[in-house]
Amino acid sequence: VALHAWVLLPQSVQLLLTPATADSLSRFMQAVGRKYTRQFNLRHGRSGTLWEGRYRSTVLQPERYLIPCMVSMDTMPVREGLVAEARAYDWSSHQHHIGQQTDRRLVAHPVYWQLGNTPFAREAAYAAKVTEGVSAADQQALGQATQHGWVLGDAAFVQKLQTQVERRLTRVPAGRPSGSRKAMPEEDS
Repeated sequence: VALHAWVLLPQSVQLLLTPATADSLSRFMQAVGRKYTRQFNLRHGRSGTLWEGRYRSTVLQPERYLIPCMVSMDTMPVREGLVAEARAYDWSSHQHHIGQQTDRRLVAHPVYWQLGNTPFAREAAYAAKVTEGVSAADQQALGQATQHGWVLGDAAFVQKLQTQVERRLTRVPAGRPSGSRKAMPEEDS
């Protein structure tokens, strides 16, 4: 997998990844679970699992949601009251993206490269996006898609993906679709 952004929070770990193959995300998460848990348990003299349940993920349309997702991840420590500004939080990829540190694990996504022609221009543009923040609508869309595993993108993006898989990729309204009710035969009196 290509790691584009990350944030480690007291209650969760968030990763923005691009898998190379259909099964590389699940294999990566298994490896992280095994290796990190083993190291953490050895370091802290404990045993057992660290996380409850399975990881949650979503597919997002990079052109529309990659930068808002990165900004949302980088501002989460601020929203949770851990720091006053994103650059003060040491446990994320934010400092790499604004040019204050180098994180060799990260792979810049082509959408990030579009922020500027030089590293300095990209870093300044990204810092401005973090200062601006994510719209409430984008924040809600990112949260809902991740929570429920829905694809996040425009209609054409979702439709293209839907042709490749059998499972439903977006939320549908509850209940029967309109017009699906069969007409009941009239009774003779």
